[in-house]
Amino acid sequence: MSAMHIDNVDLNLLRPLELLLRERHVSRAAARANLTQSAMSRALARLRVACDDELLVRTPGGYELTPRARMLQDELATLLPAIRTLFEGTSFDPATANDVMRVAASDYPLAILGDDLFPAFTREAPQMSLIVTPMTPTTFTDLDQGRLDLVLTPLAAPPNLRRQPLFAEDFVGVLASSHPLSGPRLTVDDLGRYPHATVAGMFPQQTIVMDQLERLGIHATAEVRVPYFTAAVAAVRGTELIAVLPRRFAERHLDAALRIVELPSAITGIAYGMLWHPRLEDDPAHRWMRALIARVAAAATGE
Repeated sequence: MSAMHIDNVDLNLLRPLELLLRERHVSRAAARANLTQSAMSRALARLRVACDDELLVRTPGGYELTPRARMLQDELATLLPAIRTLFEGTSFDPATANDVMRVAASDYPLAILGDDLFPAFTREAPQMSLIVTPMTPTTFTDLDQGRLDLVLTPLAAPPNLRRQPLFAEDFVGVLASSHPLSGPRLTVDDLGRYPHATVAGMFPQQTIVMDQLERLGIHATAEVRVPYFTAAVAAVRGTELIAVLPRRFAERHLDAALRIVELPSAITGIAYGMLWHPRLEDDPAHRWMRALIARVAAAATGE
């Protein structure tokens, strides 16, 4: 592999390179960059020459990154925010920016913040893109390696990430109006005696609840496991199931067929926050996005 000299590298190719490595598809990368497909193909050809590497290799399942491309992708995650900060300084204007913001979150914070967040984002940054993905086992790795910009989660930040609190939340029980338990508060025995509707998958707040129940000696029977909180609410209707859910979410979905009951005081709440990598601390677009989410969270929750 031949060495490159910085004088021979066109810095205008860095943005196409980032998009090609992220999208692994020439047409999609071209659309993100507002270029024609032929222009992006020419950029890829120039990048292959400059890097002395194929970068993208066609396989039966689509394009895959070469080892050199994966290394470049990791480096670009740190390099591009620094370059933007160097040249843009504080001149970032969301009204004209075309950045892409990638956020991972479960359905709960989106249910609480989405009504205000999405309209505010499209109103203030009409040319920017917001991509929201679910939590997965690789979420923190994706954030660390630049494939995500922000994560909304109640989990504590790993040592290499920054965290800003957004809002606190406690839990309540959601029962069918016809449930045999008629009191305003559940006991530890109640929680252990009746089956539960639980939310499976990468929902850390639900894991936090189940861990607390286990510590109290409650081995709750999960008779129904569903992928979303909305499905857990639906599951308790007309049944003897108990769903332990965040209070704000439960209140938003309350109707005549449901009722909310308090939980034992030993079951504590959670604090939601947003996480990001320190390399994005001073990135103008990232600072704006963090400020927008914080502003929306304060308005939506009163915190």
